[in-house]
This record gives sequence, C-alpha cells and structure tokens, in this order.
Amino acid sequence: MISIYEPWPWYVSGPMIALVMFLLLMVGKNFGMSSNLRTLCTICGAGNTSDFFRFDWKTQKWNLVVILGAVIGGYIGAHFLSSDLAVVINPDTVKDLKGLGFESAGSAYLPSELFDRSALTNIKSLLTLSIGGLLVGFGARYAGGCTSGHAISGLSNLQLPSLIAVIGFFIGGLTMIHLIFPLIF
Repeated sequence: MISIYEPWPWYVSGPMIALVMFLLLMVGKNFGMSSNLRTLCTICGAGNTSDFFRFDWKTQKWNLVVILGAVIGGYIGAHFLSSDLAVVINPDTVKDLKGLGFESAGSAYLPSELFDRSALTNIKSLLTLSIGGLLVGFGARYAGGCTSGHAISGLSNLQLPSLIAVIGFFIGGLTMIHLIFPLIF
C-alpha cells in the first residue's frame, strides 16, 4: 500500500497525467504554465503597450484555474502529505553540491544559499537568479511554450516542434549543470 507521506510511484502519477491530457485533448485545450503569465500580464493591462498581450484573456480562464490548483495542491502536499521537506537525492550528488558550497544539499527542499531571504542581499545570487529567469522567460517565449507545455501537452499531441523543443531543453539542462554551473559556483 502507498503511504500518503511517500512520493507517488510512476504507475499511479503517470496514468493520472495521461488522463488529464486525454481530457484536455477531448475539449481542445493545451496544457502549459508559461501561457498563464501572458494571461496575467494581459489582465494587468500589458496589452496597452504591446501587441503580444492584446488577446481575449477570458478564453484562458480555465488555465488560470490550473495555477490555482497547482498552488493549492503544492500547499496540501507540503503541509499535509509530507513528513520531511528535504528532497531525497543521491549521496554523491549531495557531496558534489556541498563541494560547490551548497551546505543545505540533502537537508532542504531548495538550496537556502540561493533561495533564502539572505540571498536577496548577495549580488552573486541576485545576478544568477535574474539572468536565469530572463533566459528561461526568453526561452519559453522563443520556443512557443514552456517545458511542461511542450513535454506534456505537445508530445501528447505528437507535435514535432515540441519534440525538438524538449530535446533542446535537455541539451540546455545538461550543458548548464555539467559545464556552466560548476563555473558559477
């Protein structure tokens, strides 16, 4: 029996994702989180300064519910279904991260060296997060969607551009973690 305090195995969560994708396909919708940022910017009036944000955001109300569900689900998972907030990672990875200066590796959900409030006063952390955020935002826009949209929705629809984007995401991620990340830290 699966404990509520353990991550769900692939054979439970995978079919649930497939069911959601099937339902979205049946109603003609595409899943993706980055499109929600465009919708939120449009709601806040960004369409007054940019044509990209001039669209009928009300057609995307259903997708805003996805954000709300992700926030509520994350809260429930973190506060009621988790016995330990640390992510279980390979001991060799913990050792490597600690060698790079991440002392919280293996004992925290996110590295406190990057995401703690004190990181907001550290220029290196601010630059790393800002440049990373800009690159992710640019990449999601340039690719016409984010990793979740392409990898889950696009591949489910058998879209070749999504396959190319996902391959690019993996190449970029591997390049970052093996070549660039050690240089930054």
